[in-house]
Amino acid sequence: MNPEEIKALEKEVKKTKRLANEQASVLHDLIEDKLPEGYQEIMPVAQATYDACLAWADANKKLLAAVAAQA
Repeated sequence: MNPEEIKALEKEVKKTKRLANEQASVLHDLIEDKLPEGYQEIMPVAQATYDACLAWADANKKLLAAVAAQA
């Protein structure tokens, strides 16, 4: 991979990490402010948080593999 492609992967990792953190904040707010009344929101919010973290993990894995291949 060329340096521009590595930079694009780094940008994707930062973006997906930010999105995962934002979704984790939504889950935290649900726990802190809406439970037990908002219990029906747990599954969709938890799934969205999981999906966001999985997207970050996938992007990070690609970046680490690309960096390792450069070495």
